Amino acid sequence: MERTTTVIPQADVERQLDCCRKIAALTAQWDKQPLAFVDTYGCQQNEADSERIRGYLAQMGFGFTDDEEQARIIVINTCAIREHAEQRVLGNVGALVHVKRRHPEQLICLCGCMMQEQHVADKIRQSYRHVDLVFGPHALWKFPEMIHTLLTQRGRIFSNADEAGSIAEGIPVVRQDSVKAWVSIMYGCNNFCAYCIVPYVRGRERSRKPEDILAEVRALVAEGYKDITLLGQNVNSYGKDMEEPMDFSDLLEQVNAIPGDFLIRFMTSHPKDATHKLFETMARCEKVAPVLHLPVQAGNDRVLKVMNRRHTREQYLEKIRDLKSLIPDIVLTSDIIVGFPGETTEEFEDTLKVLEEVRYDALFTFIFSPRVGTPAAKMDDPMSHQEKLANFNRLLALQDAISEEKHAAYIGKTVRCLIDGESDDARYDLTARTPGNRLVRVVGDKSAIGQFRDVKITDANKWSLFGELV
Repeated sequence: MERTTTVIPQADVERQLDCCRKIAALTAQWDKQPLAFVDTYGCQQNEADSERIRGYLAQMGFGFTDDEEQARIIVINTCAIREHAEQRVLGNVGALVHVKRRHPEQLICLCGCMMQEQHVADKIRQSYRHVDLVFGPHALWKFPEMIHTLLTQRGRIFSNADEAGSIAEGIPVVRQDSVKAWVSIMYGCNNFCAYCIVPYVRGRERSRKPEDILAEVRALVAEGYKDITLLGQNVNSYGKDMEEPMDFSDLLEQVNAIPGDFLIRFMTSHPKDATHKLFETMARCEKVAPVLHLPVQAGNDRVLKVMNRRHTREQYLEKIRDLKSLIPDIVLTSDIIVGFPGETTEEFEDTLKVLEEVRYDALFTFIFSPRVGTPAAKMDDPMSHQEKLANFNRLLALQDAISEEKHAAYIGKTVRCLIDGESDDARYDLTARTPGNRLVRVVGDKSAIGQFRDVKITDANKWSLFGELV
């Protein structure tokens, strides 16, 4: 893999914006405003990328729709983390052949992490000939140029070369939410965990300049955003690649110093880089939410070593104890993989012991899914799927009991929450988030959306809290 990060010159970004203007001149001549459908799979970083794609499309003169039949351009932003997500994408892309048959002028674009995998791009090229454009995360910045070529010359474009990745500033953004916002502070990953495809498809770690990040956050606060999440595959590595290194704790402190009433969240953190300094900074900075997502992945040292996690069970637990001593009410979440190749049921028991000691508020749990191109995909995997599923269900049962108990402790308390939207549960009017990011379904007036309000918690289950505005 090429390891040299490319910083896209501002003149090249301006060239893309000029392409947007040329496309807007074309679309202005059409009978009605064209619409675009942007469908996103996967993580928050993919969501942030889709916001930049929408930003470009808006500059091109497109409106937006959720109806594939109405869309002149369809963009599917894909995820490569698990096999199930890949199969869903391919199934949906296959079904689009019928839509395109009815609308032959439609452009179908596939992007994101899946498209950076050469075997997937080759499959799209050979078997999904109704797809017009394929590009990986590294080529997102030149999306307008590729669309302009397709609109004026047709043909097919594949832009998924193996690159270390790039940083491009000045790309327009159309956000999906008016209360919460994502801010990417860095891209890529250097960790190469044995099961993970991310370093191969998103490239090496590269940090945005702090002044660009701070300017973006200031603008969001001025626009009224109340919940801002700093994103990176491993935010704790922020700044290590810059000429004048700074660490994530320093950046967090600078974001906290921005005037305004807003919450700061961040994800994801790697245990090997989560330091006492970070925990002290979180405790000291009043805008930093008391929540940490710290993936443990497994609780057995042999399994952790084969995973290439570069931390032991005891090192992880010591960090948790340190964090809890500084922030006693910290809300903790984690990722766990069940059935990593070679994991025995006895080794899995060590993971259950970690749950019992840490007592996470919530978990993101997965049965191991091999990814082509990763070391784990070539490892012997003797445990049957039935055994893995049995262990997975034991994990869920234990975590569900812990979550239900922790949520029940909220009942009767009044918590300052951010009212962030309308509830899809007919019994409740609103949704809200506690500082620790617990979901609350709330009875109250919709005029409260976008405000911090006191909520009295009246009930709870293992998934969420319930309450009413005070």
